Amino acid sequence: MRKVSIFGATGSVGMSTLDLIQRDPDSYQVVALTAHSDVAGLAAAARQSNAAVAVIGDEAHYEALKDALRGSGTEAAAGEGALVDAAGAGADWSMAAIVGCAGLRPTMAALKAGGTVALANKESLVSAGALMMDAVGASGATLLPVDSEHNAIFQCLAGSRLEDVARITLTASGGPFRTRSREEMRGITPAQAVAHPNWSMGAKISVDSATMMNKGLELIEAAHLFPVGLDRIEILVHPQSVIHSMVEYRDRSTLAQLGSPDMRIPIAHALAWPDRIATPCQPLDLARIGRLDFEAPDEGRFPALRLTRQAAEAGGAAPAILNAANEVAVAAFLKGAIGFLDIAMIVEDVLNRYSAPVPRRIDDVLEADAQARNMAAQVMERLTA
Repeated sequence: MRKVSIFGATGSVGMSTLDLIQRDPDSYQVVALTAHSDVAGLAAAARQSNAAVAVIGDEAHYEALKDALRGSGTEAAAGEGALVDAAGAGADWSMAAIVGCAGLRPTMAALKAGGTVALANKESLVSAGALMMDAVGASGATLLPVDSEHNAIFQCLAGSRLEDVARITLTASGGPFRTRSREEMRGITPAQAVAHPNWSMGAKISVDSATMMNKGLELIEAAHLFPVGLDRIEILVHPQSVIHSMVEYRDRSTLAQLGSPDMRIPIAHALAWPDRIATPCQPLDLARIGRLDFEAPDEGRFPALRLTRQAAEAGGAAPAILNAANEVAVAAFLKGAIGFLDIAMIVEDVLNRYSAPVPRRIDDVLEADAQARNMAAQVMERLTA
């Protein structure tokens, strides 16, 4: 029986993970579940999975969580310290699916504990990639990518050496506005931006997909997970979202991983690795799909791609600054405070105005993150004044 913990249990990835676990409950023992503020969702998941502990990130909801769990046998806890404690509570396998840089400390704690960490929280690796990979090396932890693209690369690399890789291609759906001009995107609403054509995702990641910031963040993530050099990692738009990524080797053989656009497929691969388990996902029907299209990404219409590559090339604190500014801008857009095109503009402004020393520890990353958030707020104030 594998002991598992899920950080971000009430989000899209967390619920998909729980769905797989609950289909074979005799194979898994749930150690810890966490959520930021969704007390009802967390309590329901904890009761259904018989979790040993449930942690709510927002301490203001602690009493409500205790009440919701009364009589269940699940311990209630709250706050960042409790999240970090849960990460080191002895799980064999942890799903890191807290959205944003808020997941950094728990993810690092899980890595330092030396177990297997399935990574769905790309912002942590973007902001503190070097430190996280150092932690993997020091503890002997296993880091498994869960993003469909990185999981696809991981599968395509099985049994091969990085030095034999000529090129890694991350595929992108292009989001809901792939064919729209910059002028047409000017009036995009939050409701339009979160309506992804292929994937079912949370609001933040859906907006990132619409701006293509998500694919840029995945580029930075891939550079840490698969260190072949940024010049050998590219992005290709593939609207059908059937091929999730490709690896070309120096003999010019190219391997691609294909599957239906259902996050339970890469989650299941990470959950069972190095074995395989059955999923309830739809089998791939290529005859019905009929065709697979590809096109080069347009950095003019989607400047987030240019900004993320620049940040990746700059290294140091630049990716953390980019990520923090983007989180602030996306949150403001979802509230209707700024326009869709303002997101990338705010990120670029912050990147041009602020730099920080190369992070040597997590506190350095979080300091750069905090300063970038403050600057992004200032940029928005001028924008909306």
